[in-house]
Amino acid sequence: MAIRVLLVDDQPLLRTGFRMILEAEQDLAVVGEAGDGLQALEQVRALQPDVVLMDIRMPRMDGVEATRQITGPAKDGPAKVLVLTTFDLDEYVVEALRAGASGFLLKDAPAHELVQAIRVVAAGEAMLAPSITRRLLDKYAGHLPSGEEAVPDTLDTLTDREVEVLKLVARGLSNAEIAADLFVSETTVKTHVGHVLTKLGLRDRVQAAVYAYESGLVRPGAQ
Repeated sequence: MAIRVLLVDDQPLLRTGFRMILEAEQDLAVVGEAGDGLQALEQVRALQPDVVLMDIRMPRMDGVEATRQITGPAKDGPAKVLVLTTFDLDEYVVEALRAGASGFLLKDAPAHELVQAIRVVAAGEAMLAPSITRRLLDKYAGHLPSGEEAVPDTLDTLTDREVEVLKLVARGLSNAEIAADLFVSETTVKTHVGHVLTKLGLRDRVQAAVYAYESGLVRPGAQ
């Protein structure tokens, strides 16, 4: 079955462009559009999409609050949220990730990246682009802990290797890159990542990366 996508952006021209790209793919179906967060909530309830392509800055209700309501405890369906950002202008992207977004994508990303991101998110994975993640978290370093704060007790549940893996996830490394860095197999890395998410009660790699910075385990800008 095709992946059902809802387009949410206050610029009709952008929605039209996204629709043309997505409808050219046999496994993707655009089931609706919305011009603001409130319309997005209505459309999610009515259309039950699999993935919501969500803009951040919109009238009436922004993408952060809409994401929180779509993915929160009272959610009406299984919709995943993929946030769209212009990066240099959107200071609320980290908040959207905290609110429950499964990842983010630059608005000027190539068409094939948009298509792949939707497929990844629909499959229940996190769209965590390594280079963008590092730049994003560094850009908002002022909003995150400096690393001087005490590390939370929950980290004590992790093994030393799991802490290593969490740090590398926070740096935006893929499973293959982590495997190469630690001289282990990708399967081993996937197992470690799964343990980290389970022990810390996190949904995906996006939340893990934000957690690592918020907890002070990783310093913004650190290599």
